Amino acid sequence: MGEETTGPGGAGEQGAEPKRRRGIDRRTLLIGGTAAAFGTAVLARDELGRLWWRMPGVVKKRKEGEVDTPGAQWIAASDYNWRRADRPDDYDIDRVVIHVVQGGYQTALRVFKDPGHGAAAHYVVRKDGHIAQMIRELDVAFHAGNKRYNERSIGIEHEGFVDKKASFTDAMYAASARLTAGICRRYDIPVDREHIVGHVEVPGTDHTDPGPYWDWDRYLRLVRAARDAPEKPAKSSEPKK
Repeated sequence: MGEETTGPGGAGEQGAEPKRRRGIDRRTLLIGGTAAAFGTAVLARDELGRLWWRMPGVVKKRKEGEVDTPGAQWIAASDYNWRRADRPDDYDIDRVVIHVVQGGYQTALRVFKDPGHGAAAHYVVRKDGHIAQMIRELDVAFHAGNKRYNERSIGIEHEGFVDKKASFTDAMYAASARLTAGICRRYDIPVDREHIVGHVEVPGTDHTDPGPYWDWDRYLRLVRAARDAPEKPAKSSEPKK
């Protein structure tokens, strides 16, 4: 999923091109080999830059229960539903993916804490506006069903159902918009439909969320307004049953 594909190879159809001796001469082989070695070295260096801190004895500094969004409640997802990273240093963050869980808030928390589920989003937004953070933004959550999108995005899950307009309350829209605005501000993400997308728009996905009743025009207006408003310290959210 999400892999780039190239067109068919070959010499093309150029009838005026004179025929040449087949085969690869020594000079071409040497140049090609050098270029390949250089390319491999660059790729290896890039991969090492992403992986060095995973070596034994190297531990990223983290504080247990720390959240990236003030006011969010920390509820940890299962370790099997995400992987450690060092974003945006190893992977740029340039997308926010909007999800709807097809169930209640507690359903989302339960499945994201389940190691057998194999997926989780960074955040879950409840219908009253309460926000739980389950995975740190620097880490890669398995939420989009597409490896490249997982690496480049923040996933926000919402309580509700895609076929029920009433699922999406004023409080939910407002809280989610503030959350997305903060993410866009932190990583310099443009507030538009290219960079804030639904799960249904992720290449290769078979999901339909957030569905036809998610009001994108309203949501983007709220995100822009929250992004441009002066930042205010948020109070800690109290857990509710």
